[in-house]
Amino acid sequence: MVSTEDGAALIWCPFPDRDSARAVAGQMLDHGHIACANIIGEIESVFLWQGERESGTETGVLFKTTAARLTAALEQLGKLHPYDTPAIVGWHCDAAHPATGAWLATAVSGLAAGAQAKD
Repeated sequence: MVSTEDGAALIWCPFPDRDSARAVAGQMLDHGHIACANIIGEIESVFLWQGERESGTETGVLFKTTAARLTAALEQLGKLHPYDTPAIVGWHCDAAHPATGAWLATAVSGLAAGAQAKD
């Protein structure tokens, strides 16, 4: 198994709709912040906003990255997200299959190098 220090990380974030989720996922991928985004589909959200109970439908996304890229990915996602106050949470995975860890490391490092070359 791949350890937490050099392994995988995940980010959960809801979006207002599939189109905005797809657009942000593409930008995150293009700039090397993630290796994959699972756009899960419509979810029902029940939440408190400005002291009031609200509900609505959103599109859930699970982003896959490395522990080393987690902080940068969280920051970039916050900049790209269409909400003023997006709900973005990320965490280091306790364990990952060795093939998954290797794929994430290769994909994100390759994407990050390519993104730097574009900038």
